[in-house]
Amino acid sequence: MVFLHGYGQSRMGWMTTPDGREGWSDMFLKMGHSVFLIDQPRRGEAGQTSVAGTINTEPSDQTWYTQFRIGTYLNDEFTYNEGSQFPAGEEALDQFFRQMTPDTGMDNAGGDQNIDNTVVAQAVAATIDEVYARTGKDSILVTHSQGGMPGWETARYTDHIAAIVAIEPGMAPQVDSDDYKALLEKKIPVIFYYGDYIGEEFTDVPAAAMWGFMASTADTFTTSYTAAGGISTVVHLPDEGITGNDHFMFQDMNNDVIAEHIENWIQANVMSAE
Repeated sequence: MVFLHGYGQSRMGWMTTPDGREGWSDMFLKMGHSVFLIDQPRRGEAGQTSVAGTINTEPSDQTWYTQFRIGTYLNDEFTYNEGSQFPAGEEALDQFFRQMTPDTGMDNAGGDQNIDNTVVAQAVAATIDEVYARTGKDSILVTHSQGGMPGWETARYTDHIAAIVAIEPGMAPQVDSDDYKALLEKKIPVIFYYGDYIGEEFTDVPAAAMWGFMASTADTFTTSYTAAGGISTVVHLPDEGITGNDHFMFQDMNNDVIAEHIENWIQANVMSAE
C-alpha cells in the first residue's frame, strides 16, 4: 500500500494521530500489507525544489479547521461539530496544526498554490514502479484530499496500481478525461470515502455544501465507471452507521473502525482478484 497525503500535510499524518494513537500505516502493516509513505515533491522532507515560491507566513489555522469540517472558529475559540470523532483538547489540536507544512514551490502570497499535479503523479508512479521492482506486487494507492488529483493521474504513468482508495478527494476524474480513460483501461477498482457533516442540511457547518458538491463528482464518476464495466464504490460513513468523522478520518478516534472497513473492501475487490 502506498499512501499519498493531501494539501498542507506530509506522510506524518498516516503514522500517528494528534493525540498519539496508532496511525493507519501501522494498522495496515499489522493487517499484512507492505506500507510505503510518500512526501509529495516540494513538501515535507521532499521540500527541496528548483521551482521558486514565495510563502506567506500569515496563520491560516482557523480557515483550515473550518474547511476540514472539524468545527468552527467562533469568538476566538475552536468549537467541535456535534458528535465529533476528532481528538478533543488543546494539546491534540496544537499537535494537529504542527503537522501541517507548506509547499515550497507555492506562491501563496500571490494567491497561487502552484501545486504541479503532474510532477506529483509521476513521482508517485515512480514509487509504485519501485515497489513493484522490490516486491513483485502491484500497489493499492491510498490518497487524501488534494493528493486525490495527482492520484488519479498516476494511473497514466504506471501499470502497477491494484486499486485506489480515495479519502475525500478534492474531485473525482471527469468522465472521458485522460485520467478516467487510464483507470478504466487498466481496470483499476476505486473506492471513495466521505465522512460526516456533508450536505446543505448542515447549516451550522460552513464547508458542508462545498464538500457536498465535491462528493457529487464521485457519484457521477461511479455511475459512468460502473456502466462501462469498472468497479467503483462511494462510501458515506454515516450511511454505514459510522458518524462524527471529519476530513481527517484516518486520525479520528475511530480510525481503526474505518481502516477495518477499507480492509474488508480490499479483501473483497482486490485480494480476491489476484
